[in-house]
Order: sequence, then C-alpha cells, then structure tokens
Amino acid sequence: MSAPSPPMSAPPLATVLVIAKEPVPGRVKTRLTPPYTPREAAALAEAALADTLHTVRRVPARRRLLVLDGAPGPWLPAGFDVAAQSSGGLDERIAAAFGLCGRGPALLVGMDTPQLTAELLHDVGRDGHDAWFGPAADGGFWALGVAEPARAAGLVRGVPMSTPHTGAVQRRRLVEAGLRVGDLPVLRDVDTAADAAEVAARCPAGSRFAAAVAALTGAGR
Repeated sequence: MSAPSPPMSAPPLATVLVIAKEPVPGRVKTRLTPPYTPREAAALAEAALADTLHTVRRVPARRRLLVLDGAPGPWLPAGFDVAAQSSGGLDERIAAAFGLCGRGPALLVGMDTPQLTAELLHDVGRDGHDAWFGPAADGGFWALGVAEPARAAGLVRGVPMSTPHTGAVQRRRLVEAGLRVGDLPVLRDVDTAADAAEVAARCPAGSRFAAAVAALTGAGR
C-alpha cells in the first residue's frame, strides 16, 4: 500500500504562476463571439480568471505570481505579485515567466480552465518528479511545472503553440531532457461556446464561471 499524500498545509511549491490576459472586450475569448458578444465573452473570461486565481490561492506555495498582459482589475484577489508579460510568442512568454521564479519547484497554469481545483495540484512539487504536465483536451496544455525553473526556457522555447500537437511536443521535450514527468489530468480549455457549457458543468460549487454561463444562458444564449 502506498503512503498517504501529505496534507495540503505542507508547502510543496516555491512559486505558482498564472499567465493571463486582461479580460477586455474584443481582446479575449474572441472565439466565443458569436454567439456571445465581445462584452459577454470578456465577462466569461473574467469569471474564468477569477476562479483560477482563487483556486491558486488555495495551493500551498511560498509565492503566487500573476503574469499579465494588461492591467489588474477588481477580479485580482490579495496574495499575488503581478508582473507584465514579455513580448514575443507564447513560448517566449512562458519561458520569460519561469525566469521570474527563484529556486525551487514552480508551476504555471493558464486562465482557461476554471474547473481546476487545488486538489488536482496536491502532489505537484512533492511527488519526486522533475516536471509536471497538464494536457488539454484540444491538444495543448493547461499546466507546466519544473523542479528547476532555470531549465524551463530551454524546454519551452521553440515549441509550436496553438496547434493540435502542442502538448505532445512539449511533453516530449520534457522526456527527452531526461526529466521524470508527473502527468496531471486532462482538462478542457474554454475556447468555444460548446467548451464553455461543458466546462461550466464540471466546475466546483460556487464557481463564478458556471454562474456567468448560467446567467447568459438564462438570457437566451
């Protein structure tokens, strides 16, 4: 019988990063339009981001960092440092985000999986792996973690982003670097209206995203 996992109070991570875009109409979740208007799509993006940030607050870590394209708003809870995203493609921005971390295990998540719970990340940083990978249902990934953040740039740069094979290429990079990879569950990103409905149904109780989807559905969506 395997030993039980340590309690959530034990801090396994040095840093948890959330990489996100300010939820401004016309700049976020454009694939939700139509059927949603740009303002409605931005409201869903804000709810997803808020859910993600509040979940990350429950993940034991020494530091929580929002790496943001844009400016923080009232949706940002206490307990986060904020840094501006770098320029360049997504691979460059992810690499630069890990560069903001000091020593110790670091995990980066996106803003598009509001169904995420702290329990899903329970073993990250303490389970003996060198890296952690959360695949997305569309072929991308929703989480990427490394025990040594200084190695992240070389593991991420050059990975083709936003393709059906992005996740497979990224995970293969980790394996080929000789890292022991801990696999996290497959989660579905919110990109389309169908995604929004499916993800809302899987969100935990009290989800801002699920409430926003329900409100818009009740309004005739």
